Amino acid sequence: MIKVYNFKRGARGLRVCWVCEEMGLPYQLEAFDFPPPASYRALNPLGSVPFLEDAGGVAINESVAMMLYLAERYGPTPLLPAKDDPTLARVLQMTVFGETTLGAQMNTLMAAHFMAPEADKKNWSVRGAEQRLDQAIAYVEGILADNPYLAGNAFTLADISVSTAFGMWKGALGKSLSDKLSAYRERLASRPAFQRAQKHMQG
Repeated sequence: MIKVYNFKRGARGLRVCWVCEEMGLPYQLEAFDFPPPASYRALNPLGSVPFLEDAGGVAINESVAMMLYLAERYGPTPLLPAKDDPTLARVLQMTVFGETTLGAQMNTLMAAHFMAPEADKKNWSVRGAEQRLDQAIAYVEGILADNPYLAGNAFTLADISVSTAFGMWKGALGKSLSDKLSAYRERLASRPAFQRAQKHMQG
């Protein structure tokens, strides 16, 4: 069975649980506080979360890799278009974008916010990350100008990836979103699969 390890309420693990719920996949969740216990570091030496185990010796980290793995391994699923569907490229782009462009920059801001000395909380790296995130968020809003979802009319992995990054932006960092992006995120959060995943993570 699929097993997901995550920090309690961790947004990146929520991505993975949300995919499982959308696809109707049974899974187990093991959540723990920061820092991770020694038993977890023995399993995943990086100590990062989330981490996924599955039958056949599968053991991987990186939330976006897990999302793609689940869609490929247990699909087909509307969350990931078929290979001959022209929207596949956009889904792959924006699924990765949710972590490499949004989430990775937010790591810099979260490290500064929670751990940096006061004098470094607004240093050059933080200011640069904030500028890049402002551009990236505006880019997402532009895509959604005429579309209900990031790949057009269909809800996909891209929406799960990006909307959970927005959760970090608002929750962990206390930042705001435009009315349009707030409405987009709230619409996705109303999905029954999201609500089940969130409830599961909260215990």
